[in-house]
Amino acid sequence: MGLVTYVNGAFVPKEEAKISVYDHGYLYGDGIFEGIRAYNGRVFRLDRHLDRLYDSAQYLMLEIPMSKDDMAAAIVETVRRCGLRDAYIRPVISRGVGDLGLDPRKCKTPTVVIIVDTIQLYPKEAYERGLRVVTAAIRKVRPDALSVQAKTLNYINNILARIEANRAGVDEALMLHSDGYVCECSADNIFLVRGGEVWTPPAYLGILLGVTRETVMELARHQGLPMLERVFTLHDVYTADECFLTGTGAEVGPVVEVDGRRIASGRPGPITQRLITAFREQVVREGTPIYTEEVAERRA
Repeated sequence: MGLVTYVNGAFVPKEEAKISVYDHGYLYGDGIFEGIRAYNGRVFRLDRHLDRLYDSAQYLMLEIPMSKDDMAAAIVETVRRCGLRDAYIRPVISRGVGDLGLDPRKCKTPTVVIIVDTIQLYPKEAYERGLRVVTAAIRKVRPDALSVQAKTLNYINNILARIEANRAGVDEALMLHSDGYVCECSADNIFLVRGGEVWTPPAYLGILLGVTRETVMELARHQGLPMLERVFTLHDVYTADECFLTGTGAEVGPVVEVDGRRIASGRPGPITQRLITAFREQVVREGTPIYTEEVAERRA
């Protein structure tokens, strides 16, 4: 079965999924999206992702033309039609088709697209040897200029940081607050382990409250680890016992080098490895079922 994409109520083959060049999502980045994962025939934390999607819409004053329940049903049905048990899902809602001016009032109907595919940001061996990171020169957008809690289609800030990582030949780029504090990476949240404590930057610095971040914080607390949201600097990163990243695409990825400095032993640390294992065990058993038992048996 080939992959299909949901476009404004229709399920079409991936190759035939199209939107207008006059769509303001294309012209101006005026829209929102979410990245969601399905594991073992279940969509992981779909409700949490939809809450964030609709919060992003509220921020942009963008009216999604379907309820959360209908969006959830459309997502599940799109995955089901693709025949995948493990998938990456991206609902995208733009302001819709308008003219060549900025005025959103010219866009009468939002465009709703749901993309389903597979994803692998890093090769398997990267999780075994660890990731290499550099600090980007470009800083995070200040939260009083643009909310990073809204996942909009404007990702230029992150893309420019990603270009710096590419030019340095490493896996990711770390981004700093305008005051020099550690925020997050171009596509991931960051965590440190220091003296048995697990640290991650607080939301007010201007980070995305990632669903994977939230899950890992819960797992750390469940394992009895002190889990702290606190401000820290590059010095804390360079001298950490362990470092790792979290994200829907990356999942949980160990970091072993930052700005050419080896982190501790230069190998994925024991707490990071425990959290990777716990995360992988959780995602395969939790989530919104995609298939009924009859369909699942037929596909097995």
